[in-house]
Amino acid sequence: MHRIGYVLPQDFQVMTFSTQAVFEFANLVARQPFYEMENYALGGGTVRASAGLSVEARPLTARSRADTWLVAGVVAPLHMPVPRELPRLVSKVAARARRVGGLCTGVFVLADAGLLEGRRATTHWAWADALRRRHPGVQVEADRIYITDGPVWTSAGMTAELDLALGMVEKDLGPEVARSVAHGLVMHQRRAGGQSQHSEMLRLGPKSDRIQQALEHARCNLARPLSVEELANAAHLSPRQFSRVFTAETGQSPAKAVEGLRLEAARLMIEASRHPLEVVAQETGFRDRRHLREAFLRGFGVPPQAVRREARMVQ
Repeated sequence: MHRIGYVLPQDFQVMTFSTQAVFEFANLVARQPFYEMENYALGGGTVRASAGLSVEARPLTARSRADTWLVAGVVAPLHMPVPRELPRLVSKVAARARRVGGLCTGVFVLADAGLLEGRRATTHWAWADALRRRHPGVQVEADRIYITDGPVWTSAGMTAELDLALGMVEKDLGPEVARSVAHGLVMHQRRAGGQSQHSEMLRLGPKSDRIQQALEHARCNLARPLSVEELANAAHLSPRQFSRVFTAETGQSPAKAVEGLRLEAARLMIEASRHPLEVVAQETGFRDRRHLREAFLRGFGVPPQAVRREARMVQ
């Protein structure tokens, strides 16, 4: 039995509870009660979540034990400071645990506890600069879904907490179980820890189902040429009408948007695999390695080789 202790400050962000579903489904997939979860808080008793929900928690003490500790965040960590006793207790209980994680701005508690000094960490993009200023000894990487540095795990905000929890399941029970859990939770995509917090699809922000369908068709067929005619057909519009509506909704031409999707996919593939750049270019729709390099320089300001070197340095 692997015990997971959730540390809940008052007004904790309610998204934290979604990660408990990950471990719940892992038990179902594994067909055994591998994980056991318990909520803890200073003093115990009723703890209020950010959305108004209240839960009962056990008192967190220096003698509390768990194999994994997960510290929940709050919506505005600098404006809702936690009691000084909390980081002190987290430091003590983490010393006896297999690992400890900071969910979203729960990373601030780990940093206050001294657990992140000299380590790599991430948090919600909106609070990364604040974490860097408050704890200059922490190597803050603002554009990561989650980071594992030894026994310390930290995640970006909100849904990235699910990815961290799935990463723990994969570490404990293997990739097949993790994939089955993601499938059971109807997660559209299981993101690797090194993936960017920012989504090209979200940035484009299409307003109609038709343009969303066209973008989804493009995302699933990046290796194809993807002409305006093909995308218009996916949206059930004429090419002329499609181009007009697409630009009005996204602020970009279809060609520019598709290149952004190609770049996002290529970067993830470069960071997460060892495929030659020629293969990456082919799989993501660039003509060749040279075309891929030109697009990277336009989009990211660095060549793809630099992205790969950086990814290997932090693995």
